[in-house]
Amino acid sequence: MSTLSDSGFEEDLQSSPAVKQWTVDSSIRLTLECDYEECCFIIQRHNEQQFLAQNCLDHQPQITAEARSRLISWLIAVHRQLKLSFESCCLAVNIMDRFLISTSVAADCFQLLGVTSLLIATKQVEVCSPRIKELLSLCCNSFSREQLCNLECLILLRLNFRLVAPTLAFFLDYFTSRGFPGHQTSGHLGKTIPTQDRNIYNEHRAAVDQHSSEKRLKWLACKVCELSLADYTFNKYIPSVIVQCAMKLAKDLLTPSVQSTDNNSSKTFHSFCFEENLLLTFENQVLFQQCTEDLKLLVSLNQDAVQDFVTL
Repeated sequence: MSTLSDSGFEEDLQSSPAVKQWTVDSSIRLTLECDYEECCFIIQRHNEQQFLAQNCLDHQPQITAEARSRLISWLIAVHRQLKLSFESCCLAVNIMDRFLISTSVAADCFQLLGVTSLLIATKQVEVCSPRIKELLSLCCNSFSREQLCNLECLILLRLNFRLVAPTLAFFLDYFTSRGFPGHQTSGHLGKTIPTQDRNIYNEHRAAVDQHSSEKRLKWLACKVCELSLADYTFNKYIPSVIVQCAMKLAKDLLTPSVQSTDNNSSKTFHSFCFEENLLLTFENQVLFQQCTEDLKLLVSLNQDAVQDFVTL
């Protein structure tokens, strides 16, 4: 008896070669020795190539890279207005790009594809997805409910209901959570510090400064990832590479300003990119260097978008 999966994630958990090999080499059961987050990371790392929508516009005569950039920039604004997660936005772009590989889309239906992909992504990620009426109103009611629902069915069929794609948001959350030892102390920031105890007071201030530095690093890295989402140049890179390069670039951009205010902040930068440097030793160095250079150029062309994070 066969079962229908809406994402393929369940099959990956059982049949992924990466998971099987990891389990055999370690001589232990994955479910006993590996927490859920680590398990998801192993699976998503293994799945990156098969979910990569590289050169998705090669067979789209009416859709250009500039049109894609405009649509994704609009989707980013929509996801903010609707207070959706960055994961939903990233997954919507991946769904849209993978659909473009298999199906030609007319220019006048491109926005419909974008908003439909966002709807599918929110159903996968969010607790409550936006109402169809609300999404159509954002398109100035240029499309009907029937058109959106029909396209939704077509997208799901063309993608074979495989929706749990590795995204920038997933790897950003994973790497930053692993790279912030200061999170362990952030829970004490709200406690009252006796003013007469100078040592405890200084430790408290240092913890606050470190927490603030870590937050700035994460938000700047997220902003760089957001910019790359709309740029077709980065369509060729797997998400984990973009995230690691974005983290490194964020560290480089913030190091001078933060070090000038706190001598201890250099520890934050090292801890922030610890996981990243570990993975770099196993990856193609040329690919990382090329991606980093592309991100530097992207940031230089969008100084206004990142300036507030750098000068904060």
